[in-house]
Amino acid sequence: MSDPVFDTEIAIIGAGPVGLFAAFQAGMLGLSAVVIDALDFPGGQCGALYPEKPIYDIPGYPRIDAQDLVARLAEQAAPFKPRYLLGRQVTALQPAGVGWRVVAGDTMVTVRAVIVAAGGGAFGPNRPPLQGIAAYEGKSVFYLVRRREDFRGKHVVIAGGGDSAVDWALSLAEVAAKVMVVHRRPKFRAAPESERRLNELAGGGVVELVIPYQLHGIDGANGQIDTVVVQDLDGGERRLPADVLLPFFGLSTSLGPIAQFGLDLEHHHVIVDPATCATSVAGIYAIGDICSYAGKLKLILTGFAEAASAAHAIERRLNPDRPLHFEYSTTRGVPAG
Repeated sequence: MSDPVFDTEIAIIGAGPVGLFAAFQAGMLGLSAVVIDALDFPGGQCGALYPEKPIYDIPGYPRIDAQDLVARLAEQAAPFKPRYLLGRQVTALQPAGVGWRVVAGDTMVTVRAVIVAAGGGAFGPNRPPLQGIAAYEGKSVFYLVRRREDFRGKHVVIAGGGDSAVDWALSLAEVAAKVMVVHRRPKFRAAPESERRLNELAGGGVVELVIPYQLHGIDGANGQIDTVVVQDLDGGERRLPADVLLPFFGLSTSLGPIAQFGLDLEHHHVIVDPATCATSVAGIYAIGDICSYAGKLKLILTGFAEAASAAHAIERRLNPDRPLHFEYSTTRGVPAG
């Protein structure tokens, strides 16, 4: 992107899976779009935190890695030629005539509508309070997995009880010499089928469940751990031989500049009308994990549906006198294709 100032119809803030699908939906309705993200590559958390993490609940894909899903979504939107502003954070959103002026780095875009698809906003890992852990980070302690091949043949300790911990235990069990999962209780906060498969692997001796324990310390030298110390509820300790520690305790997120957009917020989420994903500010819509309404399910497929709802609401807003003869893509095809 070289133009410092340009006009388009929709600005999509966030280049994660939901933002990319919103670009496709806009294109299907004949609307031009620019996709803006603070990261210098598309994919959002999927691209930054777990590109090789398998995803099991995308319709039509029994299993697809996050980076492959991002690539397919970008390919799907490509016929409509969305413009991308990557590596640039939106720092200002200002009313401009019947639309908005979006400031992103050294670029200013004038648009008629805005879709906020920023996930949970800016994010970073929640670090366990272990003495000396910083000396091992990026060497033998990791908060994300970019390439599972890096863990082939290694003794891996995973700490946590959510989806990331369970999903990576399932995936790394295929390549690691040993996988141990440390959690403070026998019940996991993961998809039921994933938890069932984890217990199945544990029953077969493929994965060891270290329960009920929590992290207590690490030993090693020169950035390489050799032991993870865990402690049960009564103070009893176990020493787990380990090459790698993967603490998955969720992300610390912040809305950043989005909090200054004047939108109605609740618990760091943007409140929207579920029928249109319209926010409290006319012309601004929010989709994906960042938006909230009664009965909201935090799933990628829910975000995809919200992208379609927002795009159609915007088309009606921008072109109230133009009849829209909606057709399924099976009969219409891709207009730009």
